[in-house]
Amino acid sequence: MTNVLFDAPGPVARRNSLIASIAGGIAILGGLAWIFFTLNAPRGELPGYFDPSRWDIFADPTVWRYIFVAGVWGTLRAALTAAVFAVALGIVFSLLRSAQTAWIRIPTAIVLEFVRGMPVLLMMLFILLVLNTGSFWAVVAALTLYNGALIGEALRAGLASLPRGQREAGLSLGMRPMQSKMLIEFPQAFRQMLPIIIAQLVVLLKDTSLGYIVGYVELLRVNMNQLASFYGNYYLFSFFIVTLVLYLAMNLALSWFARWVAKRTARRTGQKPPNPDEEDEELLKGVAKANAEARQMGQGSV
Repeated sequence: MTNVLFDAPGPVARRNSLIASIAGGIAILGGLAWIFFTLNAPRGELPGYFDPSRWDIFADPTVWRYIFVAGVWGTLRAALTAAVFAVALGIVFSLLRSAQTAWIRIPTAIVLEFVRGMPVLLMMLFILLVLNTGSFWAVVAALTLYNGALIGEALRAGLASLPRGQREAGLSLGMRPMQSKMLIEFPQAFRQMLPIIIAQLVVLLKDTSLGYIVGYVELLRVNMNQLASFYGNYYLFSFFIVTLVLYLAMNLALSWFARWVAKRTARRTGQKPPNPDEEDEELLKGVAKANAEARQMGQGSV
């Protein structure tokens, strides 16, 4: 894809970019080395944070078994359950939000704005204290509502950004408007917005850590509260690093799965696998166009 915003860099610009990249890499490595030696410096009579004595508890398989069985599984269980419900709720929201009838579209828009503007933690506390659902379902319900609203807006933008000829082709085949939307338009919109949906599911996975506040047993609570209290503050930094690495591993695995799904979908449809840079630019254009069309549609109907 040719970018018309600027000319292709010449030899001097490429050399300067290479020099800047090398200098930036050296600066980053130097910063990481400084952080390592600063953290590893002795703290009075106590050794540095990377001293082997602060990591010896991880040689015990029981510690890892408890981290994975109670912590990682608790995080994944809440995230997987909320992800399924959020995608389903997002589909419903997108259909209601893109309805032609104003008395369906406008109340849905009000509900979506309310849910999107409400903090997830406040939503968890409200569900837990008022509905008395228990910590697990408080976390799942709050994550479902919030992320379902965002996914619904993404899918609605994908539907609105499709060419008008897609619907006209379905109607010309004798389909009803809902059939055309579900069988022709919605699959295209879902694939187009799949990177945004996966990115939102990564946010959902990280937001499960808010369950720590409502008493749900997940990775952050297991490592930074239960195990750190049991073994003492001497190992607090070690548990912090282990928690960070596990969250990164889960999020990177989900991102890899998203790329695999995108390539597999493109292979089935006979299209070229999407380039992330080009796809992000096209998605931004599609979302902007969809928002403009939605505003015009809302003004015309009201």
